[in-house]
Amino acid sequence: MRVLFVSDVYFPRVNGVSTSVGTFRHDLASCGVEAVLVAPDYGPARFAPEPGVVRVAAAGVPGDPEDRRMRWGRLTGTLKNLAGSFDLVHIHTPFLAHYAGVRYARRLKIPCIATYHTFFEEYLHHYVPVLPRTLGRGLARVFTRSQCRAVAALVAPSEPMRAVLLEYGVTAPIHVIPTGLSAHQFEPGNGARFRAAQELPPDRPLMLYIGRVAHEKNIEFLLRVFAQVRTRVPDALFVIAGEGPARESLRALASRLGLAQDVRFVGYLDRNTELLDCYAAADVFVFASRTETQGLVLLEAMAQGAPVVSTAKLGTCSILKDGCGALIVAEELEPFAAAAVRVLQDAQLRASLAHAGRRYAGEWSSLAMARRLLELYRSMIPDAAARAPRRDASEPALTDSAS
Repeated sequence: MRVLFVSDVYFPRVNGVSTSVGTFRHDLASCGVEAVLVAPDYGPARFAPEPGVVRVAAAGVPGDPEDRRMRWGRLTGTLKNLAGSFDLVHIHTPFLAHYAGVRYARRLKIPCIATYHTFFEEYLHHYVPVLPRTLGRGLARVFTRSQCRAVAALVAPSEPMRAVLLEYGVTAPIHVIPTGLSAHQFEPGNGARFRAAQELPPDRPLMLYIGRVAHEKNIEFLLRVFAQVRTRVPDALFVIAGEGPARESLRALASRLGLAQDVRFVGYLDRNTELLDCYAAADVFVFASRTETQGLVLLEAMAQGAPVVSTAKLGTCSILKDGCGALIVAEELEPFAAAAVRVLQDAQLRASLAHAGRRYAGEWSSLAMARRLLELYRSMIPDAAARAPRRDASEPALTDSAS
């Protein structure tokens, strides 16, 4: 089986969509599915060539140095000139990739599905602040319904996200298939190595957030939580790993709260080495995003034995269950701070949460999720069971290239 992925984002742009796309491509290959990805070109210095990834010339996005906007003519031309045939198109983002992917699938008369990765109605007011929140939500819902009508089926990363789409009035079949964890993410990280690399004291209690440093992630709340934690754990540190448009405003808030010396922004970390070490260094991992369609970082933290304190909103509700290795709290400063302090001060509780988290994360195998996605593909493609993985011998292997 040969499937075309189309996405407006991919590595080196680090976010949940990139992680999901990369994870599924890897595990689908283990299932005999060739998933060719068309994604933006971030510049020759930004990424290493990756087989099966075709890069499209892209321009910068005003006010957003991390993202790229694929050029429409180059995108449609790249799709038109792809070697070989495909059985299905799988769209991962709702921007140009959506419209180009739908158009390509219609031209070839093959099925087209989409994964709804992002809860847009909670994003708009952060990026278009002049737009009233009520109006923004209404526009996001109209936009979502319109796009969902153009595909044969949808993948939702969590059951709560499926419920949101049904509430919108989406009528396309919706299949809940989360992004799982690869075996690599269970390899033990080295917390002492991370502390040494970042010049952090080896014995200071460490509170950690990993993820996009964006307004919708509610990191401002976590900074205010940390201010309260410091009143009871005076030597605590707060590490924020990631990049995004909220970084400077969060730095300014940390200064106003008198925390500048104890809040460390460490930027992006290599997913295969530094990131695992960072999770392993944490005495408590904190999370309070209101917009997650799944919340994969929670599982990543659990896999590394980092005790979790988190709110349960939208997609994270599907992960945060009793016995999962987390303390689940309300988005209120005092209860959240009290839970974080409890974890930081109680070694036995930390060990118990770490053990439960590792066991629970082991149930979220990425290969199992890829097999579920493959079953969806097979249900959409006539005679799929009889089709073996294929590529014409005369076709060159696909590699990264600017188009």
